[in-house]
This record gives sequence, structure tokens and C-alpha cells, in this order.
Amino acid sequence: MTKIPEEWFKQAAYDLKTAEIMLENRRFIYAVFMCHLTIEKALKGLYQFRLNEVPPKVHNLIYLVEKVGLSPSEKLYDAIFELNRVSIPTRYPDDLTRMKSDYTKKNTSEIVSSSKEVLKWLKNQL
Repeated sequence: MTKIPEEWFKQAAYDLKTAEIMLENRRFIYAVFMCHLTIEKALKGLYQFRLNEVPPKVHNLIYLVEKVGLSPSEKLYDAIFELNRVSIPTRYPDDLTRMKSDYTKKNTSEIVSSSKEVLKWLKNQL
């Protein structure tokens, strides 16, 4: 069954809340991963809304931004680019100890905050 755009956005909001819970519980790697999933689902909702097609099974946020024809501000683009960059390492860490030291409360809080801004902007593109 194909998801409707609203369902993609509902799931994106749910994933963002999960990221916040992971942040509160100091599960920083998972918080970052959930932020990526949040933006991926929102972009897929926009993809379906704008192109009237089922979105491809890809995780590359930049690809989705370009396919949908979005022009985010530099700040939002940078946030999307960063989430895209950390997608694979947070999904499949090579070295858990190193990865845990890479993501602190401070930088993970910034990622969650910027993901909220990106999600809000994406919703406004509907």
C-alpha cells in the first residue's frame, strides 16, 4: 500500500519525537539517526506530493532535495547535508566507542534543533 504525503509527515514527526527522547536519554547516535529518518520521510512525503509518484527507496537526502526541486536556505541546506553525511556512520558504526565520543549532548542537541527547523520548512513546502 502506498503512503499518502500526510502519512509520511506524521511518521516524520513521530521520528523527531523519538530523536528528542533519545537525546534526553543520552542515546546520541540514535538521536542523530532518527533526525536523518525524520527528514528522509518528510522529503519522501514532498516527493509524493509534488511528483505524484511513489518515492524511491533511497536514503540520500540531497538526491531527494534535488528531485523534489527544493531550494532551502544555506543554513537549512547545511543541516540537510550534515544529516546526509552522518547517515551511514550512525546507522552502521565501525567503532561504537569512537562514535559515542563524536556525538555529545551539545552537538546532538544542535542536530535535533536544526532538524526541527528543516522539518518545519519542509511542511511549509506542501
